[in-house]
This record gives sequence, C-alpha cells and structure tokens, in this order.
Amino acid sequence: MNIAIDHTSSVPFHKQIEDVLRTLIDSGDYDNGKLFPKEVDISNRLGVSRNTVRQAINTLVGEGLLARKKGVGTTVPKKKIGTKLSEWHSFTQEMNNKGIPFKNYKVDLSFQKADEKLANLLNIEVGKEVNQLVRVRGDKETPFVYFVSWFHPKVQFDSNEKFDKPLYDIIEEKSSIFLTKSSEELTAMLADKELAALLEVEEGSPILFRKRIVSDPGGRVIEINEGYYRADRFTYQIEINK
Repeated sequence: MNIAIDHTSSVPFHKQIEDVLRTLIDSGDYDNGKLFPKEVDISNRLGVSRNTVRQAINTLVGEGLLARKKGVGTTVPKKKIGTKLSEWHSFTQEMNNKGIPFKNYKVDLSFQKADEKLANLLNIEVGKEVNQLVRVRGDKETPFVYFVSWFHPKVQFDSNEKFDKPLYDIIEEKSSIFLTKSSEELTAMLADKELAALLEVEEGSPILFRKRIVSDPGGRVIEINEGYYRADRFTYQIEINK
C-alpha cells in the first residue's frame, strides 16, 4: 500500500483520502473479495486520525465503491450491471452490448397448460399448451439472474435450441413474429430457499423482481417473462425527460 497525501494542501484531509482510496479501488488489487486496508493501517500510513479515514471510507461506502461487512471487513464489491428502462433488449443483447461474456447455468424448455391467469394474458383458451422457458444465467463466475418465460402458442422453438443467441432474434427467425413493445413492472423482494439456491446467495438476500410483458405491433401479448435478479449484481437505471 504505497499511498500519501499533502499535509500542506488546503484540500481537506478526508477529501484527499477519498481520492487516494479511489485510486486503490481502481487499481484492481482488491478485486475478487480481497480485504481492503484497515482504517488503522491507512491512518498510520497517512499520519491522520482514524476518524478522518472513517469519514472518507463512509463516503465511498455510500457511493457503493466499498462495502463493509461485520466480522469480515471492508471490500470492493463487484460492479453492478445496469440496464435502462428507456430501452429494452434480451439478456443476451444486453450482455453483448456491454461486452460481458455470459453463461447459461440452466436452460429448460417444456410445455405447460395455461391456467386462467396465463390464458387471459395471452388471450388463449384455458388448458392450451404453451412453451415455458426456464433459464439461470450469469457471467463466468456466478449466476445472477433467473428467468421464467411463457410464450403465445404461435411461438415455436426447436427442441435442440441452445438459446445462446438473443431470444427475440430467435423468435423472429423461427416464428416470423416481430416484437415492438415491452411493459415492465419492478418489485423488491427477498430470496426464498429456492431462489437462494439458484442464484447462489444466502436466503433472505435482496432480489430485484421484474415482470415483462412483450407484444407484437398489433398489441398481442407474445411473451410473459418473470426475472429475478441478484441486487448485488444488477441495477435498473431510469431516465425521464421532461
């Protein structure tokens, strides 16, 4: 830890320390869960009080650049993946656009008979068979999203489809259905035992739940999608223009 501040500068110590710690964070030396230097070590190295160091660290914790965990210490959390509500893409498109290699941890395509709620949303008869697609996806290190989708019977998939291409490109290619509108609904929730196991988090961890209803140009519902995102790995950004 080779760090220093200017004791003769008019810039407050805690502001200088913030800049020093940002440099340490950006260095990558403390990625992958490696513990960040302790307050006492930083204060001794810089010749300032622990309270001054704590003030700087608290600012960075508030910005999400550092994380504190009781009994563990201070760490640099993994950067969250963000998506904007002003536009919508399939998960594959989002990851490709951000240059993030993704991995399918689970892909399961099956048929399900539509119950009354699903039938009403898809405007089909109760009991009609529809494709249900279950996927657990993430980066090369860990899964961070669990998707369940139900599709209008017009949507057809090959039984050997790997779903390694953008979902909506597959639908357009296989079924000649073009999708133009997505209605989104977001809710915060806590992971139950099943979700915790699928997303490799502790039971009770925060989860971002997103319900998406995708329609064609005629307003017909083609896909109903439920997505469960690890809140420590994913964030939604909202842009509103006046």
